[in-house]
Amino acid sequence: MATQPHISFEFFAAKTEQGRQKLQLTCEKLNRYNPEFYSVTYGAGGSTRDTTKQLVLDLQQQGYQAAPHLSFGGDSEDTVLGLISEYQQAGISNLVALRGDLPSGIGGTTQLVHANELVALIREKTGDHFDINVAAYPEIHPEAESYSKDIYWLGEKFKAGADRAITQYFYNPDAYFQFVENCQKAGIDKPIVPGIMPLTNFQNLLRFSENCGAEIPRWLQWQLKERKDNQEDLINYGIEIVSNLCETLLAGGAPGLHFYTMNQWQISDKLCQNIGLKSNG
Repeated sequence: MATQPHISFEFFAAKTEQGRQKLQLTCEKLNRYNPEFYSVTYGAGGSTRDTTKQLVLDLQQQGYQAAPHLSFGGDSEDTVLGLISEYQQAGISNLVALRGDLPSGIGGTTQLVHANELVALIREKTGDHFDINVAAYPEIHPEAESYSKDIYWLGEKFKAGADRAITQYFYNPDAYFQFVENCQKAGIDKPIVPGIMPLTNFQNLLRFSENCGAEIPRWLQWQLKERKDNQEDLINYGIEIVSNLCETLLAGGAPGLHFYTMNQWQISDKLCQNIGLKSNG
């Protein structure tokens, strides 16, 4: 591979000491691929706001490039602006700006703020300090009015000042390539980085995919179902399938890869090795 593509890894905030230690090891192991950043998720309505913030600040202090997820959800503008200010003062230069979800139990009286409005607010308050990442959906957001409307809203995020989009995971590369082509036709010329989800647990994948609208091709569902009671076989098969997906995406012009690690380093590390990413370790 002549040039190193954009590489980033995603974590969720660990809530236990054991989880934090495992996450620390994951950061150390994956850092040899020189990722542009480690992104840290932010629960519905900011439900993990404090643990997310602490993890982000800890990572940054340890010399890693951290990219906190940020959304309004049920939070006030002052709360969000306070977080942005803290991150800016800590030297953090990457953000993932999302519409976010309301925490369960909050009714329809709270207005969700679209991601493009959040991006515009960040730009208004901080200028060009942050490199802003937003979400994209090659198989279309489950709440989208239509395929073209979903692309329109992605375009609005870029018009508001986003620098890059990271996609929901998918297993059909044609869905990504078709989506990028349609985005380009709509005037979007910013990088759209594929999100990569390892295949490690059949039931969890079904549940995640149903919630987020990601499609698992029928042939893949059957292959995974056949292996669901043999974890080693399922993981080895999953590594082969996802490695091929990554190679196809990069060969087809994808600007990089964003790995959803599930706070585990081993499989993301193996995928990076398989596709020939340069490492310093």
